[in-house]
Amino acid sequence: MANADAPFPVRVLRSKAFVLPLIVVFGLWPVWPLFVRQDPSALADPPKFVLLHLGFTACVLLATVLCFSPLRILFPGSGAALALNRHRRLVGVSAFIYGVLHFTMHLLYEGGFGVLATDITTPFMVIGMATLAILTALAATSSNLAIRLMGGRNWKRLHRLAYVAAGLAAWHQAEARKLFPMQVVWIFGPVALLQAARVWRNLSRRKSGA
Repeated sequence: MANADAPFPVRVLRSKAFVLPLIVVFGLWPVWPLFVRQDPSALADPPKFVLLHLGFTACVLLATVLCFSPLRILFPGSGAALALNRHRRLVGVSAFIYGVLHFTMHLLYEGGFGVLATDITTPFMVIGMATLAILTALAATSSNLAIRLMGGRNWKRLHRLAYVAAGLAAWHQAEARKLFPMQVVWIFGPVALLQAARVWRNLSRRKSGA
């Protein structure tokens, strides 16, 4: 489908000029409750509020990018699904950037690398660091040059670790709240449902000989 012939909403979704500011505004949302709405929950501990929000943003972006491929496969005729897939690299790298910001804010909030050295052995920190390590590897190999150097097959194998990162991120987020929050379910639940639908579709097609 040519760009000029696509419906206006699809043309908007294709545009990085729309998607990138949306990612930035969503990530910088803490300035709204801190300085405009005067949200008491934010004002009680502003640094912690920003810390949690950055981690939340990284999780949302990671879950979002993992939804793109299943949507394209399940709805191959959808212009919106195809348009969203154009931003896989942008959204994936943005998840990494917010993950780094979250980690940096954690260091500032907890008192620097000295505290990190004592906390690094806790399961909570190990999971968080492992998640960030995976996202770092994926971001570092997100370019076309990396695909050519690694080869398409090896590149795909590496980038399947994004699903491992999602599972670790969900665990890390749940641990941060000391209980299993519904927030984790509605962030990562759609990824699980879409992947399940993708597997079911593939199995159904194999059984039918399609």
